[in-house]
Amino acid sequence: MPAYNSMFNADPNIPRLVGNVPLLPLRTKTRGPAYVLPQPNPAVAASESPDPDSESYDILDEVLSLFRANTFFRNFEIQGPADRLLIYGILFVSECLGKIRPHHSLRDATKEVLNTALDLNFSIPGDPGFPLNQIYEAPRDRQDAEQLRQYLSQVRQELAARLLARVYDEDDAKPSKWWLSFTKRKFMGKAL
Repeated sequence: MPAYNSMFNADPNIPRLVGNVPLLPLRTKTRGPAYVLPQPNPAVAASESPDPDSESYDILDEVLSLFRANTFFRNFEIQGPADRLLIYGILFVSECLGKIRPHHSLRDATKEVLNTALDLNFSIPGDPGFPLNQIYEAPRDRQDAEQLRQYLSQVRQELAARLLARVYDEDDAKPSKWWLSFTKRKFMGKAL
């Protein structure tokens, strides 16, 4: 059985690519270069995603919905540029879940996860420390590299906020054991 690929690969509106990473629109309040999608109407809880057919559904909703299923796969066939962003998002969610301990309250976990998301010393495709350089193209120039870093920073911050809302959906005092059960799994055997 193959891993689940992104539905955004079939999008007829081809987004701008930096290297071969698409700069897809996001439903976010975080500042950055991404086009901002409208908030869902009617509003949905922070721990839920809008319907996939909604114009408010974005790649980060897809990352969170496919994370648990895709973490069991060691191989992933890339079928389009959106799959590269899906891979990056899944690896970042894994990193964030590794920072959350079973005894952490929402406040402690927020501090740990947001520090990870806000850290600007992360590798982007083309950097020597980036773990998946064999499937990602490096940006053409320094300006593209900076735009990709800003976009991935925006993705990381929004993904961290949405992940925390899901992990602490039922209880602010302790994280969901169901989400934390995926902390030891490595998607494709890699980590950011």
